[in-house]
Amino acid sequence: MSDFTPVSGFDLPRYAGIPTFMRLPLVPLDDPRLNAVQIGLIGVPWDGGTTNRPGTRHGPRALRDASTMMRAQNGSTRLRPFEMVNCADLGDVPPNPASLENSMARITEFYGQVVKAGIRPLTAGGDHLSSLPILRAVAGEPLGFIQFDSHTDLFDSYFDGQRYTHGTPFRRAVEEELLDPKKMVQIGIRGTMYDTEDRDFAKAVGIRIIEIGEFFARGVPDVMAEAREILGTGPSYVSYDIDFIDPAFAPGTGTPEVGGPNTCQALEVVRALSGVNIIGADMVEVSPPFDLGGLTALAGVSVMFELLCVMAEAVRSGA
Repeated sequence: MSDFTPVSGFDLPRYAGIPTFMRLPLVPLDDPRLNAVQIGLIGVPWDGGTTNRPGTRHGPRALRDASTMMRAQNGSTRLRPFEMVNCADLGDVPPNPASLENSMARITEFYGQVVKAGIRPLTAGGDHLSSLPILRAVAGEPLGFIQFDSHTDLFDSYFDGQRYTHGTPFRRAVEEELLDPKKMVQIGIRGTMYDTEDRDFAKAVGIRIIEIGEFFARGVPDVMAEAREILGTGPSYVSYDIDFIDPAFAPGTGTPEVGGPNTCQALEVVRALSGVNIIGADMVEVSPPFDLGGLTALAGVSVMFELLCVMAEAVRSGA
């Protein structure tokens, strides 16, 4: 048996044992096995950028627990990611709950070690500001970027000029040249608005926004074909906010917006990323205090499993 084989539900009941992401081995950054890992699953238990309902700091723990339900084979694509690449749970980034700036520095430093080891990170957040310090470590060049979300997170500042919140990370990422705006697409955007500042910025720099009405009118295959064309063949990062999904299916989040996709469509959009060179991805904004019966956590880890599958394909293809 490989050192990186998940524990099977046939060997140990899924409610038993110490939970790790998808029942994979825990490989801390100082573990000698680290250099053999190809995709690392990481928790970022931090919500220092939250401006509405808190609780996403508890997301990684709930996602780990729910992830014990993931099995070895994808039921739709038939991929078996744990046999394709070496995967492991790399643990949590230790945040500083008293300092936003120090927490961001800790996240970047942690992911710097992950990238140095040649590992592609798959993250469980945390609020959406978590993506910015991750990108600072992952982006050796301006990356292609696809975001599934109900909000653009492209605002300049909140509350008397505060430039670092979960509503600003991708404005900062473009300004810091971590992302190539011409290779960015945001899908599922909807809800009431403060104003058009975020849309105006997107238009000015060339970010493609596909609002929810267009998404439903065109359908998943057509929308995702355009998304793949925008991303191209270069390295890309995927950021998936759980509030992309309608709150009827994923209520446990800080800023829910009605009128979104169901969980079937939520998985389909990720499967349609097959062939994209994904060098990192995250699932953010799962807030267990607002969840009902673990529905949101289960939806979140189901998306993470789909992301793992398309990332495994990218590693195997040599991308």
